Amino acid sequence: MGCAMRVTVVGGGVVALITAVECVLSGHQVAVVDRGPLPARPATAFGQHRIMAALNPADFAGTAAGLRAQHRWGELEELFSARLYERVGALSLMPPPAATEGAALLAEAGGRARALTADGLAGRYPHLNLGGGRGAVLEEGAGVLLTDRVLAAAVGWLRWQPGVELHPYRPVASVDGESGAVRLVNGDVLRGDVALVAAGARSRGLLPPVITEQLTLHRTSLLHCRVPRRQAAAWASTPPVAGLGATGGAWLVPPVAGGALTLGSTTPRHPAGELTGVAAEAGRQRRLESGFGDLLPGFGPDWITRAEHHITLSFAEPGGPGPAALGGAGYAYAVCGSTSLTYAPLIARSLADRLTDAAPSPTGLSALDRP
Repeated sequence: MGCAMRVTVVGGGVVALITAVECVLSGHQVAVVDRGPLPARPATAFGQHRIMAALNPADFAGTAAGLRAQHRWGELEELFSARLYERVGALSLMPPPAATEGAALLAEAGGRARALTADGLAGRYPHLNLGGGRGAVLEEGAGVLLTDRVLAAAVGWLRWQPGVELHPYRPVASVDGESGAVRLVNGDVLRGDVALVAAGARSRGLLPPVITEQLTLHRTSLLHCRVPRRQAAAWASTPPVAGLGATGGAWLVPPVAGGALTLGSTTPRHPAGELTGVAAEAGRQRRLESGFGDLLPGFGPDWITRAEHHITLSFAEPGGPGPAALGGAGYAYAVCGSTSLTYAPLIARSLADRLTDAAPSPTGLSALDRP
């Protein structure tokens, strides 16, 4: 390892914090600055939970990357001495021929999976009306990432490391990519050797146009639900399910680790540059309730304890659009809620390598592995 560097990480989400952890593990000094608290509330629209499924249909490299990310999450659990990942499996709905191909792809990449027919789904999960003659891939090593625990554990670990500074509630005004200096809204300047901007939907004004022009904003709606007592046993053995609904844009996360049953759906809304308010939309909630009423027998408004509506960034390729150099002393990375969490440990290692002049670790994600 070369000389220790001073790295400033702008952002308090999962990618930012795990990148800070990777920099510390490589022997560097780190400052983390965010406009909100540290740890922050889960910064993605997936709330407390995130489905951790490795399968990327017809993409061997992306699927293998997903499996490596799952392994790294296990290593981070050991580092933080915290349970971050509930390995309850995961279902990805798709036509039966695609399910057979998907299970074979996962097996080739080193994962454990099986293809289920429509009859097999009905027999295993009678409390779900998945219907439509579709099959599914059941990933046995997949599960649910507990996002709130990741944030809390990462900050808790960083807080006790020498050479680490945490700066909550300090909004950033600008980043000088030539010097690595980060100027705060109050006029203070954090000086280091290099800076990383890990920005999401609300802070993407700090990203360069070369990144923002590749992004799309999505409005994501969540319903947090209380499972009826009579169905508690059935839900206890239910994995998270992706690919729900007519368009395949809906998902559910079962009640794990004391959490609620979470139902979600994402719909493209605006091109990047037109961020609007995220207040709960009664009409959208009613449409979501109606859609899940067809999927969950007996579901109704009495199940719902809370509704949320968020704005997230998305990018066509897994892992996000890749980092962009900010002069000679900084990088910017757009945190896309739809993919960045799944691959966060791989993204963080690659970003940490770039920041500290190490050869970037290959991730298997084309956007990140470009020079």
